Amino acid sequence: MTGPLVRGKVRDVYDVGGDRLVIVATDRVSAFDVVLPTEIPDKGRVLTGLSLFWFERTRDLVGNHLLSADRRDLPEPVRDDPELAGRTMLVRRARVIPLECVARGYLSGSGWAQYRETGRVCGVPLPPGLRESERLPEPIFTPTTKATSGHDLPLTFEEACELVGRGLAERLRELTIALYERGAALALERGIIVADTKFEFGFAGGELILVDEVLTPDSSRFWPADRYRPGGPQPSFDKQFLRDWLDASGWDREPPAPELPEEVVVQTALRYREAYERITGEPFARYRQRMGVWAPSAWDAKLDVERLRRGEA
Repeated sequence: MTGPLVRGKVRDVYDVGGDRLVIVATDRVSAFDVVLPTEIPDKGRVLTGLSLFWFERTRDLVGNHLLSADRRDLPEPVRDDPELAGRTMLVRRARVIPLECVARGYLSGSGWAQYRETGRVCGVPLPPGLRESERLPEPIFTPTTKATSGHDLPLTFEEACELVGRGLAERLRELTIALYERGAALALERGIIVADTKFEFGFAGGELILVDEVLTPDSSRFWPADRYRPGGPQPSFDKQFLRDWLDASGWDREPPAPELPEEVVVQTALRYREAYERITGEPFARYRQRMGVWAPSAWDAKLDVERLRRGEA
């Protein structure tokens, strides 16, 4: 296996032949479309573990690109590299549709900004008088462009139709809402509100399939249900904590981004792990062991100390 075919913000993709790819979820983290110089320990394993969880629980709605995450099925030298354990998937190569398929069940982020200006989100009219973080009457489909550089741009449904064709756009809207409703219902049972999330789709062998990651803290807004209070920003299990610190630091959101202090790294890592544990019902340490990760990282002791301080361990 040579260098990556594609090096994304947080994932490296390798061509291993036979219409197969290896996707490695790194610990890199991006914010405001800029990759930060500081990594978040085990972030890639959290994203991979949650994606595996959701691929299994959504395959009746739509197929996906996953072939295996078992180390024994991975090509050399991946299978023998302990650093890649638990963060690597063998997948089908797909022709990715150039559309980010976003579902929103709550009014937050860029959706809240659009609503305040126009009363709509991606052209979808909403009732007047909604507050920030308010639950919407029903989930809405708010697609964006899939930018190779710079920022994704919001699209109306008609603009999405012009981009990919009406029939495909309608199918993507149907699948996006169905996947969101499935994931949001299960997560809510486990104490997490999925405010919004994005999916990516592609074609493999003529079949429309789900690709990339699914319902992770990187692709979604996760809020603790027991602390939900509409009318303002919400506490979260995603990287909003990190974004808030960056904004408070005075960074202008242009490269280069500042280094993250240890406290921000620890708090962000714990939020990712808690999201995994709440949703899957499994200790994250057990996932690491199941995937062949036995040696503790340099960060594990620091995370354990913080969990003890918070009364969680």
